[in-house]
Amino acid sequence: MPSIDYSKAVIVVDRILAQAGVPDAHAVLQRDLLLDAEMRGIASHGLLRLPRIVERIANGVADPTTRGHHDWRAPGFLHVDGQRGLGPVVAQAAIDALLERASTQGVALASIANSNHIGMLGFYADRVAEAGRCLIAFSTSEALVHPWGGRRAMIGTNPIAIGLPTGNGPFMMDTATSIVSMGEVHDHANRGAPIPLGWALDGEGNPTTDAAAARDGAIAPFGNAKGYALGLAFELLVTSLAGAAIGREVKGTLDSTEVASKADLFIVIDQNLAPVAGFLDLLRAEAPAEGFSEVRIPGERGRDLRQRAIKEGIKVADVTWSRLCELAGEPALTN
Repeated sequence: MPSIDYSKAVIVVDRILAQAGVPDAHAVLQRDLLLDAEMRGIASHGLLRLPRIVERIANGVADPTTRGHHDWRAPGFLHVDGQRGLGPVVAQAAIDALLERASTQGVALASIANSNHIGMLGFYADRVAEAGRCLIAFSTSEALVHPWGGRRAMIGTNPIAIGLPTGNGPFMMDTATSIVSMGEVHDHANRGAPIPLGWALDGEGNPTTDAAAARDGAIAPFGNAKGYALGLAFELLVTSLAGAAIGREVKGTLDSTEVASKADLFIVIDQNLAPVAGFLDLLRAEAPAEGFSEVRIPGERGRDLRQRAIKEGIKVADVTWSRLCELAGEPALTN
C-alpha cells in the first residue's frame, strides 16, 4: 500500500469531484468525509467509494448540487427529502438545522430519505461533539445481513454512532450491527485477501472465507442474536420515520445505477452535560487483560491513526489509488 501525502490526496480528490460537477463547498465536505475514513483505517468507507460516487453522478442517480428539502413536521422533528443529493451534503445540512433548532428545543430529530450514502457516521458524531453537543446517528443499507438463524441477507448493516463532549475532548463510538460492513468485504475482495471465517455466508448460504463469494452472500450480525435484534430494531425505527424502503427493497449504496432508497436518522441534544472525563480516565487507568497493552476508549485508535496519517501519509490500497489518479487525469501522481 503506497503512503500518500495528505495534500496530494486532497488535490486528487478535489480534481475528481470538480470534474464531476460537484460545487466547491459540497466537494470539500464529500472529500473530508472520505479522507477521514481512510485516515482512521476505515478503508471500506474511504477513497474506494469515490469512483462509484462519480459514476452515480454521471448516471443521474446522484445530484451534486442539492442540499435536500426540509419540512419541519413538528417543532423538534425535521423530515428531509434528500432529492438524490450527495449523502454528506444532505446529512450535514440536516444536522446544521438540528443544531439551530436544538438550541431552543433542547432536542431535535431529522429523518432523511432519498439521499445517497452518507459514509462513516462517526464523522458527524465527532464534529457535533467537538461543537459541544450530542449526536446519535443511524443509517440503513441494502439487505446485507442474514437474520440470526437464517441463510439469506434480509436486513441492513444498520450502524449507530454516538458523539458527546466529555469535558476533555469528544467521545465518539461508531459501529455497525453486522460483524463487519460490506464495504470491508469489498476492500478485502479488491486486495485479493481472504476474510475470517464467521464473517459471512456465500450465495448458497454456506460459511466462506472468500471475500468475492461473500459479496454475493450475507454478512453475519455481530453478537449473534443480539446484533440481529439491534439491527432489526434500528431498521424498523429509521425506515418508518423516514418513509423509506426496507429490507430487500433498499437499493443504491453499492451500485452505480439505482436510486438510493435507504434512510438516515439524526438526533441532536443540546443540554448542559456533567463532565465525564474523570470516569474515562479511570477506564484508561485499569490494568489491561492478558494480550492487551492498555484499556482504550472507543474512537481513540481512529483519532490517533488520523493524526499519524496527516503527518506521515495516508495508506491507500494500490488499486484504489491508481484508479483515483486515472480519474483525475494525473497518472504521474502514482509515483
